[in-house]
Amino acid sequence: MASDEFFADLELETFTRNESRQEKPQLSTTLRKLNTFCRRQAFSSYVASKRNASRPIGDSISQPVWYCCDQTFWEPSSVHKHVARTHENEVQQLTEVTFQRLLSQLEDKKCERPLPRDHNQEAVEISSWLPDTSYLTVEELQKGPGKVLLYYRYFRVDDPYTICAWQKALCEKLHLTGKVRVSTEGINGTVGGSVMATDIYIKTMRAHALFNSMEEDDFKSSDGGAECFSDLRVGVYEEIVPMGVHPDVVSYQRAGTHLNPEEFHQEVESLQSEGESSRDTVLLDCRNFYESKIGQFSQCLAPNIRKFSYFPEYVDQNLDLFRDKKVLMYCTGGIRCERASAYLLSKEVCKEVYQLKGGIHKYLERFPDGFYRGKLFVFDGRYAISSNADIISECRYCGAPWDQYQLCATRFCCQLVLSCPACRGVGRTACCPACQSKVPPKGEEESCAMGPAVLKEKCECTDRRPRVPQDAL
Repeated sequence: MASDEFFADLELETFTRNESRQEKPQLSTTLRKLNTFCRRQAFSSYVASKRNASRPIGDSISQPVWYCCDQTFWEPSSVHKHVARTHENEVQQLTEVTFQRLLSQLEDKKCERPLPRDHNQEAVEISSWLPDTSYLTVEELQKGPGKVLLYYRYFRVDDPYTICAWQKALCEKLHLTGKVRVSTEGINGTVGGSVMATDIYIKTMRAHALFNSMEEDDFKSSDGGAECFSDLRVGVYEEIVPMGVHPDVVSYQRAGTHLNPEEFHQEVESLQSEGESSRDTVLLDCRNFYESKIGQFSQCLAPNIRKFSYFPEYVDQNLDLFRDKKVLMYCTGGIRCERASAYLLSKEVCKEVYQLKGGIHKYLERFPDGFYRGKLFVFDGRYAISSNADIISECRYCGAPWDQYQLCATRFCCQLVLSCPACRGVGRTACCPACQSKVPPKGEEESCAMGPAVLKEKCECTDRRPRVPQDAL
């Protein structure tokens, strides 16, 4: 039985001594509920940390055992009472830390929240925008080889909610999964399905008046399918890529100069040949650290940031890196560079700013054995796609070459971990020692897959990494 189950109906106040309680500042009803949740989570985590093993009580049945303060506890209720009466201060400290982390996460998620629709706005009929698939069976739309599409388009969208409704209906009709973000500044999507379904999707998109300027080449594709995503999510947001800066403040229309893969390759080739003498050029990776960790261009500057919304702050704190320099910028498919280059140019410190059109995705189509080495991280169940055999990262435990991510084995941690088969085989499945101590005993791993966590715990991996590092070339 998973330890979390013991706390589903547990009233902690019944075990807490009155004399240990302290006066708390007044909180709103919502924050009080959050604080209560954090207290339950902290209590659960503390008790779970005292769990040592399981004792057999019959065929294929085992009973958890807890050790604390040189005592052995055989029943959940007894360890609950002990912790509540003896370790109130430790639980309270964990509660406060968890509460502050949750508030920080909610603040970070602001740019991720879909925008509410104005209910006074009149709905638009979208059925005429959907393709006729009556000549196809559901099996023909779903079966066979699959693809994952990646695309974006910046342009003025006057009615993003109608486009959102159309995209949702279109994807459902074609049995596509994935994520589509719509905004007044454009659209950004990645969807997976059968080859037939994704081909119809592209044709339908290009037939629409708002998207008829898109070329077929604007839809980057890779082997995959609907199974690469857990569901379909379509929404209206303030930004089609969450940088955390309002589009009216930094517009994609002020982006840097686009270089096609051939032009970008020549620039990087020139940079590589100059070696140490090329101090007037910066090759900048605009992605997150876990992306560049498994694949990047040689001699690049790869910021150790966890989210793209930290990029503006990174630029602000490292302006001297770009002062009087030519910047060559790249990302996965090109979309982050549109806003990132505009932000960097707004600081008026660079000589020139260029960006890779179509991103690494298009570069690898043209130069699979070019200057980009390692895997290309993707935001779906595959985690990475490959065009060359290079492995530039290593197992976090033994240091062996390894670049296949998996999620940390603890339920409430959402960090990615590089653990090779040999290390995973001996139970090293967490992202750090703190999380490793919370990994369920063998045979109870299903407790980590009980659905999405309400609260994403931070751990040593995130605590030790500064939000925005100070870099030097």
